[in-house]
Amino acid sequence: MWSVADDALVAGMATGDPDAASAFVERFQRRIYGLAYTMLGDVRGAEDVAQEALLRAWRHAGVYDPRRGTVVSWLLTITRNLAIDTMRVRRPIAIDPDAVLAWSPPAPGRGPAEAALVSDDAGRLHQAIATLPGEQRRAIVLAGIVGLSAREVSEREDIPLGTAKTRIRTAMQRLRLALTEEHTE
Repeated sequence: MWSVADDALVAGMATGDPDAASAFVERFQRRIYGLAYTMLGDVRGAEDVAQEALLRAWRHAGVYDPRRGTVVSWLLTITRNLAIDTMRVRRPIAIDPDAVLAWSPPAPGRGPAEAALVSDDAGRLHQAIATLPGEQRRAIVLAGIVGLSAREVSEREDIPLGTAKTRIRTAMQRLRLALTEEHTE
């Protein structure tokens, strides 16, 4: 069965041949799982997507058309679409921007002097962020620390995109001014 072409395996699955289905799974399961894992970064989610992709390929084997593409591209497209659907369903974890400011990351591998300088800089940054108005503070923390885009900040804060961009830009300007004034004194 291993020397059979991919198209023949799909045709065998379409007729209900269990050997063709078994060979099909053996031939493609690693590739499907690899794509799902690469996209999701989650073992359990990748296993679910791979299983569903193989199930869909088995169910729709009869409609596979080799003129439209190879079996591999057909199967990887199914996997990709399922992984995208899975990512859309996932809910982002809500993080309070003010709670992020309270985090103080450790300084691994640094000597005491360097750790003190980093801690000093972090402290000054925290103080400068704390002086910002609340909406600017939330916007800069969401964008600069959590890593959200301006569009994501606007959606998260339920504000227009332009407002989110303005808050982020204004907060950056105020932080830059506060931190450079501190160094010149």
